[in-house]
Amino acid sequence: MTPKISFATVATINAAIVTFSKAIADQGIEVNTVLPGPVLTDRRSSFLKRRVELHSTTAEQGARIIPVKGRKAEEVASLIGFLLSPDARWMTGSAILMDGGEIKSI
Repeated sequence: MTPKISFATVATINAAIVTFSKAIADQGIEVNTVLPGPVLTDRRSSFLKRRVELHSTTAEQGARIIPVKGRKAEEVASLIGFLLSPDARWMTGSAILMDGGEIKSI
């Protein structure tokens, strides 16, 4: 993963969560990690609105700074629903990146 400086804090926390999840999966506990990219939520919309006001930019410029590419929370919820279903019973210790191809590294 190639973290961006503007998201270094979140990337550090995510790395810790993935590491912890892998460790407890090794103990036979069924656990998976979902790593969503930017998703259009009320919180993100509010953040973008404040950013536009603080930096005197347009909404379009703010959206380019923190793209959401039309992704919605319901899409992430669908993935989590699958992980909680019997169909995912053989999945454990997985870190699933759901970012619309934003992260280019393997």
